[in-house]
Amino acid sequence: MDFSHTACLGGGVIGASWAALFLASGRSVTLYDPAPGAERAVRDYIATAWPTLTELGLTTEGRPDAITFAQSAAEAVAGAGFVQENVPERLPIKQAIFAEIEPALDPAAIVASSASGLTLGQMQGGWRDPARFVLGHPFNPPHLIPLVEVMGNERTAPEAVTGAEEFYRAVGKVTIRLNKEKNGHVANRLQAALWREAISLVVEGVASVEDVDKAVWAGPGLRWAAMGPTMLFNLGAGAGGLRAFCDHFSDTFNGWWDDLGQVQLTPEVAETLIRGVNDEARGDTLAVLSARRDALILAMQKATAGLRQDG
Repeated sequence: MDFSHTACLGGGVIGASWAALFLASGRSVTLYDPAPGAERAVRDYIATAWPTLTELGLTTEGRPDAITFAQSAAEAVAGAGFVQENVPERLPIKQAIFAEIEPALDPAAIVASSASGLTLGQMQGGWRDPARFVLGHPFNPPHLIPLVEVMGNERTAPEAVTGAEEFYRAVGKVTIRLNKEKNGHVANRLQAALWREAISLVVEGVASVEDVDKAVWAGPGLRWAAMGPTMLFNLGAGAGGLRAFCDHFSDTFNGWWDDLGQVQLTPEVAETLIRGVNDEARGDTLAVLSARRDALILAMQKATAGLRQDG
């Protein structure tokens, strides 16, 4: 498959980040976004992201100016081997875009959707033949966070799924395969489960928003950046591995699970969290906090480069 030329549909934060990554890998990009000022915003985003991509060693073959802007979605996908769709998460908008681009696609092109809240089956309704259409859900920002969740189903050509995985890996991503549809996919559901308990601990008065956040980044979050929870527990019981861990801690975990909080994100709960996160920010702007986040992620990415066997 020829993935030397790509297309991005939508130039918001996700689409611009994808475009920066594709450009860094030495590919050309055509982008479509009808919003006023989209071209300027995307070019500015790429310019801002480029030093980070360079520090990660991802720009050895790329040029930030190898991007063009199309006047329509159909024009954007013409001649592209890989298309990343990032339009707003409203099913009618996505299905209309798919109906527009399908006649203009190269027969061998793969189209991947960044959708986080819609399922592949729902989005396939916009296609006459969805064989070359896959889910390719990233974590934000895609040029910095490696994960992409990839999925096809019985209406998807198997080579489209494997081709998407090969493409993502070629641009520096880590892929996981979803074997069935689930709202929120995998990683967002894991985030949702942890956040629900974090909120519960705050609402119950066990700890402040800042201290619950600190408990994650200074504790298990540091380990999770190295390995997933099941493998870490496998290492947690010495030579006995996960079997010994389960034998020893089954009653403990069953008791914790029975006691986990059941909360709803009501306006009152949201206000509690907002007050807490404002206290935690200590007056720093969102731009300052975002820059600090990206610098920490970049440092971790650089520190662990070359140490993993998978990815």
